[in-house]
Amino acid sequence: MKVEHFQAKAAPAPGGSYSHGVVANNFLYTCGMGPVDPVTGKIVDGGIAEQTRQTLKNLQAILVEHGAVFADVVKVTAHLQDVNRDFAAYDVVYREFFTAPFPVRTTVGSDLINILVEIDLVVAL
Repeated sequence: MKVEHFQAKAAPAPGGSYSHGVVANNFLYTCGMGPVDPVTGKIVDGGIAEQTRQTLKNLQAILVEHGAVFADVVKVTAHLQDVNRDFAAYDVVYREFFTAPFPVRTTVGSDLINILVEIDLVVAL
């Protein structure tokens, strides 16, 4: 089995020891991405809506590297710093990027470092 690790030029630089994406068996697996502006390297200002939007734009940059779009996503895992407070606003922004039929999704509350949201994807290529 061929496995390809890659970094997306238009996504924020990794903040640790990981690849932006890995392609294996005709699936693209993304890293957990957060709301970092790829130009400044800073976390975007604002609340959950602004942070979710930037996070999904960053993931879109990873998809573009392999000619994929959000309609190709089969699984979404989302971590919210405060799932009870932020889920509704997060879901509104999520629907700006995903339309029915939606991919399967898991959304959980997590202890995140200085961010409100982190999302990773599994994509069929």
